[in-house]
Amino acid sequence: MPVLFNVFDNSYGMGGQTRGETMAYDMLARIGAGITPSQMHAERIDGFNPLAVVDAMRRKMDLLHKGEGPVLLDTITYRFSGHSTSDQNAYRSKEEIEAWREYDPIVTYRKALVDAGIAADSKFDEILAETAERMTMICRHASDKTVSPYADFDADPAIVERLMFSNEKVASFGTETPSVTGAKEDCSRVKQIEGKFRASVVDGKPVSKMKTFNIRDAIFEPLLDKYYEDSSLISYGEDVRDWGGAFAVYRGLTDVIPHSRLFNAPISEAAIVGSAVGYCMCGGRAVVELMYADFIGRAGDEIFNQMSKWQAMSAGILKMPLILRVSVGSKYGAQHSQDWTALCAHIPGLKVCFPATPWEAKGLMQSALNGTDPVVFFESQRIYDMGEQFHEGGVPKESYEIPFGDVNVVKQGSDLTILTVGAALYRAMDAAKELEEKYGMSCEVINLHSLVPLDYTRILESVKKTGRVVLVSDACARGSFLADVAQNISEMAFDELDAPPVVVGAKNWITPPFEFDQYFFPQASWIIDAVHEKIVPLKDYVPTNSFTTAAQITRAKKGV
Repeated sequence: MPVLFNVFDNSYGMGGQTRGETMAYDMLARIGAGITPSQMHAERIDGFNPLAVVDAMRRKMDLLHKGEGPVLLDTITYRFSGHSTSDQNAYRSKEEIEAWREYDPIVTYRKALVDAGIAADSKFDEILAETAERMTMICRHASDKTVSPYADFDADPAIVERLMFSNEKVASFGTETPSVTGAKEDCSRVKQIEGKFRASVVDGKPVSKMKTFNIRDAIFEPLLDKYYEDSSLISYGEDVRDWGGAFAVYRGLTDVIPHSRLFNAPISEAAIVGSAVGYCMCGGRAVVELMYADFIGRAGDEIFNQMSKWQAMSAGILKMPLILRVSVGSKYGAQHSQDWTALCAHIPGLKVCFPATPWEAKGLMQSALNGTDPVVFFESQRIYDMGEQFHEGGVPKESYEIPFGDVNVVKQGSDLTILTVGAALYRAMDAAKELEEKYGMSCEVINLHSLVPLDYTRILESVKKTGRVVLVSDACARGSFLADVAQNISEMAFDELDAPPVVVGAKNWITPPFEFDQYFFPQASWIIDAVHEKIVPLKDYVPTNSFTTAAQITRAKKGV
């Protein structure tokens, strides 16, 4: 790996000493021993000696050119000033600082050059004077609003809002011919998909799952196409190459995509997202994967502070064409089965989507791949095998985009609007069928496959038509994204509502084991209960007591 890690070690964090106090490795160079068999060719060098630094850099660059990297330099230096303007240096003595000042290369290297006859001492006075003049000019221009770019909120209060998303379309960030190992037709997955039906029902008959074009295929198809269009595109994550990803979305890509463009990442979510952010800042496009939504916490800063903000912080100069694929678990308990869409939707600067059908998945992935903005692309493990049930004609073979902000009106109705996110769509459809067949209530079902941005136009049209709305997702109800949507609906369509919006989400618990799913995640019966209890009483309806408590579950298991 041709990478040089050059760490400037100035001995302090804010106030604690990194060596022997806050870091167990004693000195940074020792970390290399645990990373590669070559110990990363780690070396400690005197950062106050320019010649030592030049010598080390030459030797390390030679190793990199030979393909023997990575290498690690632990460059020892010193921080004379405090960590910030409020730092009074109370944690170190004046004697320590003065001892280092005597070794300051501005003093010692200057003397060495004069003693060696390289230049007269007066030459260095000229250099320091020129440097001071240049730095003064830089600072003066940086603070001059007429010279340096300046975000004037008084003149343009919405400037940051516009800078967060570029909303541009760029087919390719690469300038070279895309590197592939064969034609698309050589990919076994392409041949397999050719034999599939693009709808789950054909000629009135259901198609077997083995023969149905599903959500996995819908994500794979535009990704494969983009590999042949954009030479800068890379994908990586945990076990994405030979394994095909934890949920087989990438399966078959190894037939035609070289290792340099599709590769396995270490089990470090922070490294996965952080490196992708850096790659996109340098002009590339990346699709990276987190195996479970619960692992968002392992990459919190990288997602919430880096991926989301660099476009705006660069005043739109940088683009962030980064797609972060995140799966939402369904049967792996407390730490692997949470829907954390609300966390990402809360952070300004991220586009967030959660397709629930193959038609949605392909169109949104194509839109994300053609765009220039960061996208968190949620996928539910419950429905990877699901075929297209709602879009007329199934999933088109040709390329198409679904705009971010759009919603999918899955079923027309006149008495009740049901808004869904993720896999809850299918339970909502079951509830809608029962409400219609047993109680004569016509339900309009709308899936919010784009969370951020979200266009409320069709949502409000539906709510104003029906006067009633239930919102359903697998996220815990408290603080969910749908709670925010419900509030917005209440404010924008207050006069047209016959009842307050009702949010049906998972219990506000830690996720229980898989066998108790029916007590934790919303079921069709919960939706019907919510309609009966909070919107309009249903004649002859017997509630299922879906709002079950933990104590009731325990009693039920004991047969009490």
